[in-house]
Amino acid sequence: MKRLLFIFLVCISTSVNAQSYPTKPIRLLVPFAPGGSSSIVARLAADEMSKGLGQPIVIENKGGGGGNLAMQEAAQADPDGYTLIIGHIGSLAVNPYMYEKLPYNVDRDFAAVSLLAIVPAIFVVYHEVPAKDLRELVALAKKKPGELFYGSAGNGSAGHLAMEYLKQTAGIDLKHVPYKGTGPNITDLIAGRTQVASAGTPPLMPHVKSGKLRVIAVGGAKRLASMPDVATVAEQGYPGFQTSQWYGLNAPAKTPKAIIDRLAAEAAKAAKSHLMLERLAVDDAEAVGSTPEEYAAFIKKEQERWSKVVRAAHIKAD
Repeated sequence: MKRLLFIFLVCISTSVNAQSYPTKPIRLLVPFAPGGSSSIVARLAADEMSKGLGQPIVIENKGGGGGNLAMQEAAQADPDGYTLIIGHIGSLAVNPYMYEKLPYNVDRDFAAVSLLAIVPAIFVVYHEVPAKDLRELVALAKKKPGELFYGSAGNGSAGHLAMEYLKQTAGIDLKHVPYKGTGPNITDLIAGRTQVASAGTPPLMPHVKSGKLRVIAVGGAKRLASMPDVATVAEQGYPGFQTSQWYGLNAPAKTPKAIIDRLAAEAAKAAKSHLMLERLAVDDAEAVGSTPEEYAAFIKKEQERWSKVVRAAHIKAD
């Protein structure tokens, strides 16, 4: 009887706390250094969500360990809705299979709140490569197996994974050249020392416009408004292919459902705001704003996709 009374009182307390939430500022951890797409998405979402929540959302960038340091801190935080984290393809769908051991469990330690934004990748070639689209690149690579080189921002980076996914899907042999960052990768690409790469549009488009690079495919599920004539990988013969950077909102596991639902509702409103839609469109990104259930299903599907890529390519963290 006493146990039932205790459980009842805990439920009442949780319900009251959820109804009054939030009563103080909320921390939003970003598991990367300032300045990247993760920070842009976090700032836009935080600014818009703060309006509806009536409390500021304070962003804290905490890079290191491929995002693992911040993820560990979030996993160990009190599940009261006052510590949140930006979920990412790397920390939620890649790292669990690339690292032998992690200080957190993505399936047990986090609650999905909302998918905030998707940033599709594009595939480019050096302008002297005789391939106008993906089909021609695949034909060229099969004619010259192992003779074409692709660069990436480093082992396990988004560009590395996207290219390995393409290699596996198309059955081609391209050699990987890992660099220490996007900058050095692109420097060698526009000089012709490597021939192929994949990344988001911001670092690549200036060189596409200058004529140094050619876009041969879009990695996302649909064509980009900024380049409607460039077909997706799926449209060019590989149905189901999809690669993109994505950013969501996650909370520690056991955060009350009422709080999760409140945050998800505000995230959905933020994603539909003029400010977020307009700013993300500059980078060909899509603002989403999903339910917790939709986001959880999305994470699961991405884990299935990238676990296969990581294992088939034998990618291990440095």
